[in-house]
Amino acid sequence: MTDLVGLLGILVGLGVLIWFAFRGWSVLLLAPIAAVIAALFAREPLLAHWTQTFMRSAAGFFANFFPLFLLGALFGKLMEDSGSVTAIADFMSKKLGPRRVILAVVLGGAIVTYGGVSLFVAFFVIAPMAQNLFRGANIPRRLMPAAIMLGTATFTMSAMPGTPSIQNTIPMPFFGTTPFAAPGLGIIASIIMFAFGLWWLQRQEAVAKARGEGFGYGALPSAGALADDPVMRERATTAHEFDPAEIVHGDMAKTQPSFAASAAPIVVVILVNLVLSLFVLPRLDRSFLSRPEWGGVTPAAVSGVWSVIVALTCAIVTVIALNLRRIPDLRATMDAGVNASALPVIGVASLVGFGAVVAALPAFAVVRDAVLGVGGGPLVSLAVATNILAALTGSASGGLTIALDALGGTFMERAALIGMDPALLHRVAVISSGTLDSLPHNGAVVTLLSVCGSNHAESYKDVFIVAILGALVALAAVIVLGSLVGSF
Repeated sequence: MTDLVGLLGILVGLGVLIWFAFRGWSVLLLAPIAAVIAALFAREPLLAHWTQTFMRSAAGFFANFFPLFLLGALFGKLMEDSGSVTAIADFMSKKLGPRRVILAVVLGGAIVTYGGVSLFVAFFVIAPMAQNLFRGANIPRRLMPAAIMLGTATFTMSAMPGTPSIQNTIPMPFFGTTPFAAPGLGIIASIIMFAFGLWWLQRQEAVAKARGEGFGYGALPSAGALADDPVMRERATTAHEFDPAEIVHGDMAKTQPSFAASAAPIVVVILVNLVLSLFVLPRLDRSFLSRPEWGGVTPAAVSGVWSVIVALTCAIVTVIALNLRRIPDLRATMDAGVNASALPVIGVASLVGFGAVVAALPAFAVVRDAVLGVGGGPLVSLAVATNILAALTGSASGGLTIALDALGGTFMERAALIGMDPALLHRVAVISSGTLDSLPHNGAVVTLLSVCGSNHAESYKDVFIVAILGALVALAAVIVLGSLVGSF
């Protein structure tokens, strides 16, 4: 009976969190309230859970990942205001031409996000380019959100080896892995997501042309109007690492850099990340980390995060050096970038705190046993747990962290018993976080539809197919291949 009441409390807490968050209430308020509700039903100490469980877990997430939120948002804003993201998008559209408009939009978004540009920056820059291309080719504008989503929020977020996305960095302290975990499986998953999504969009383009459907009417809403929307902002900041309100702050460069200068910081991110992860850090003496003053951690627990921090820092220095005279107000741009990281990291940390309280309740044992009892081994259990939590929270990073906080150690133990490489757990966890997180209430989905001047009725079906169905197919392929041949 006690377990049933406790489970009811967890469900009520989740319901409050989801219901009010979807209506634009701040997760900073909702997460502790939901945690207190769950603890109240379980007859657990309320204040102790708030200050000792909730806050310690939230603070731990902040301590581990704030540098990545900070540097990622700053880099994205610098790339935007320097004109680098626009230059890359224009280059792709010119090279691929009017016959391959959808491919140009997908690849433009993929290049900038794989290079570390924040998702929401990519949305606001790629959307105007996509509108011009789609209008010129007379492709229905309702397909724009799905094309942008495919390039920015699928394989470059969760599958491509070395991607500096926050989702790809979260499993590293839990599993002792690097950003390049299971690279072969990541590439296979990327190809599946890309090919499946592109096939669907081109099929829909052909169907639309056959029935005489053209681009349609309407203009994109202004960035300022979207940034001032408090409901959209609250949803967006729990979904990804950039606060849309900062999009309008800072000044855009009057001229664009060359494609080479625009792409150089992205190349720096990828190369520095690769060299540090695979060659430099493994050769350094990091035994001092085991001492109490450094937290008593293993080198593997921090090396992956270090490599991304250094890669993003080098890229920031590169974009500033190449565009110092082009950016009108460097201080304003940098202020906007760092400010854009604050609300997202605190919002996700609050979700993680809520998850920690739930995991500490006696009734959670029932949930844990149910998840671990799913057939198919640790990969399937991990995928199910991460998918469910990402779907409930509407946040890939929040759902992934809650799942690993609660069950990461158990998955590692089970993997060790069967000799499974932790890199395989890493890749399955990250891909799983980027599937059901894209349900209709997801902040990134809501923001993208608004940026494109569309709505769920017009565009969500295509977003669902390219961002969820394609990702689930790729996830299934990775689980099957990983179970059969292991990590590679």
